[in-house]
Amino acid sequence: MTLLTLLTDFGTQDGYVGVMKGVIHGVAPGASIVDLSHAVPPQDVFQGAVLLGRHFTYFPPETVFVCVVDPGVGTARRAIAAQCGPYRFVGPDNGLLTPMLLWARGRGETLRIVEASNPQYHLPRVSAVFHGRDIFAPVGAHLAAGVPLEALGPVVDDPVLLDFPQAERTPEGWRAQVIQIDRFGNLATNLERHALRGETVSRVRCKGRAIPFVSTFAEGQPGSLVALWDSADLLSISLVNGDAARSLDARVGDEILVQTRPL
Repeated sequence: MTLLTLLTDFGTQDGYVGVMKGVIHGVAPGASIVDLSHAVPPQDVFQGAVLLGRHFTYFPPETVFVCVVDPGVGTARRAIAAQCGPYRFVGPDNGLLTPMLLWARGRGETLRIVEASNPQYHLPRVSAVFHGRDIFAPVGAHLAAGVPLEALGPVVDDPVLLDFPQAERTPEGWRAQVIQIDRFGNLATNLERHALRGETVSRVRCKGRAIPFVSTFAEGQPGSLVALWDSADLLSISLVNGDAARSLDARVGDEILVQTRPL
């Protein structure tokens, strides 16, 4: 059975995730389900997209991702399903799938998108407030059970895409911004390692603080701020054994100035 992976902003307190899994097993008994995260900040489509974009390529080919961060539930926004290279995604057409769509397009991978509007693959009664249970979970389960993408509904050629901020060149190096803060308080930026061709980071400034660039956390003293490439090859700022976001009073969108030098 194909792997299904869930990402939502539901948390785990209220049973919403559990009932989605029940629906999936009802359609695809014995399905293997992995929880990527249910701690996306409520209604924060951008953070859900960033989280998906960081992690989806580590899953096996043919994985079906059921993604629900859906402040527009019950409105005219479409439910969509997409084939992005070897991966499949189901979710609201609100920009949540932006990184995967752009990844497939940029790499020349297979990219097919349909509106998941065929009621045959929904629950018989669809609530106006819980499409995660009534549309996205059963559609994902049907895909995992072998239903072809094209059976779900008509082709979509104009998906909603988020406007992701890009790091910008400066005379000294780069101007980046914080795009994600994890539970440890690490600040991930939008400067990707591959952008630095023939140069390396020498120093970083955030909130008026000069921060040294290192290769590992252990190169900094406990309680000191360091900048380094994180596991997704994004430039990040950390406080060794502490919380950089709290120490710097930093938030998503804050500017990061990056000084570089030739290799």
